[in-house]
Amino acid sequence: MTRRILGPFNRVEGDLEVQVDIEDGAVRAAWVNSPLYRGFESMLVGKDPRDALVYTPRICGICSVSQSMAAAAALRAAAGLQAARNGELASNLVLACENLTDHLTHFYLFFMPDFARAEYARHAGHAEAATRFTAQTGSASRDMLPARAGFLHLTGILAGKWPHSLALQPGGTTRAIEAQEKVQLRNVVGLFRRFLEQTLFDDRLENVARIDSAAALRDWAAAHPRGDFAHFLRISERLDLRRLGRGAGRFLSYGAYEVDGAHLFAPGSWNGSPRALDAARITEDLSHAWMAGPAQPSHPSQASTRPSLDNPAAYSWCKAPRLGGDVMETGALARQVVHGHPLARELARDGGDVHARVVARMLELALVPPAMEAWIAQLRPGEPFCHVATLPEEAEGAGLVEAARGSLGHWLRIHKGRIHTYQIIAPTTWNFSPRDAGGTPGALEQALVGTPVAADGAPGAAVQHVVRSFDPCMVCTVH
Repeated sequence: MTRRILGPFNRVEGDLEVQVDIEDGAVRAAWVNSPLYRGFESMLVGKDPRDALVYTPRICGICSVSQSMAAAAALRAAAGLQAARNGELASNLVLACENLTDHLTHFYLFFMPDFARAEYARHAGHAEAATRFTAQTGSASRDMLPARAGFLHLTGILAGKWPHSLALQPGGTTRAIEAQEKVQLRNVVGLFRRFLEQTLFDDRLENVARIDSAAALRDWAAAHPRGDFAHFLRISERLDLRRLGRGAGRFLSYGAYEVDGAHLFAPGSWNGSPRALDAARITEDLSHAWMAGPAQPSHPSQASTRPSLDNPAAYSWCKAPRLGGDVMETGALARQVVHGHPLARELARDGGDVHARVVARMLELALVPPAMEAWIAQLRPGEPFCHVATLPEEAEGAGLVEAARGSLGHWLRIHKGRIHTYQIIAPTTWNFSPRDAGGTPGALEQALVGTPVAADGAPGAAVQHVVRSFDPCMVCTVH
């Protein structure tokens, strides 16, 4: 058996190392290390609770809206406030814009360029993949980047700028739009829909959203071969990506895009059958993290973040979040499995894999823009977009939202009018967690087992596919 450290990984947001045991040309065991400690949670202690709206978006430059949404939701819960309906709709539009932009960026700039690698040169279709998806020089990025930039104008209209806007507040959004700006918003989403339908899918979004089985997906790809999604599906079939990155099949979603108390994608968990979300069952385990704290796992509302190098069993700055003691996978696949999309549930029947995670992101690119069109239609210029939040001297609240990469939670406690504790569990904290006290590996650590490795122990494309299938955001992982 050979032990190697793999990393650094390119086209991954932040720093990541993976230690693996290799036997018979495959990964036998893996240990995932988040080597960067940042300390945002500690920065917030003692500050005015509203400062969370300024600090937390700076955790990341590509998912700052998600952090804003979670902070605003935690403050809203602490204040016992109901957001203005216009503000709910506008917040959903801004979050959806960021999430779909992240899906698009991951597919075109992070994931697909791996198939242009020289090690695939002997495979059929490699020349086509190289022409289309080679990093920086491929034709796909030239097509996608203007569409992405145009779509982000929606955030400019509703939130002033991206990233790090202060427009998202506990009571709604600060930017009340006029009637003519609704037309602008419709045009922005319409242009994005046109790119998706002409370039990514070669079909109407509604037709893609209705694909309900793996067999129907194969038939659809054969009927719409010109789109980039069909290109991925052909590559996936040739390389059998369904065998890579198999997870444990336990999924978590906090529920996405809430309006009037209902979510576009339902909250809950899945382990072969649906279960209602019980956030009280979430715990953080410190047994293998460079953190000081109680030996027993604790709920994030009762936890703290205190870095320590004195733990001899530690190998990561990342804590190990668990739901009822279970390792959970989160992300687009988890959202669609929990919500009940038939294609996602079939693909995840034996656990998530590389193929299923990418397909789920493409499903969301088909499902969400029509919902955005409906939200724009429901905006009512002239009515309130934001209610004023009055924070009590003593309070606590949780903000649970769905970022592109999965379930994001902020837990806030206010004492004497200041932040007493603030805890954040990001999607990549769930997916890239270390082992817990029982020795159970985290989601990526499990998914890497069985992955082929090159004869010299180099990670090769297969390991890259598995890691990137989770679309990690390592800078969000440890605070």
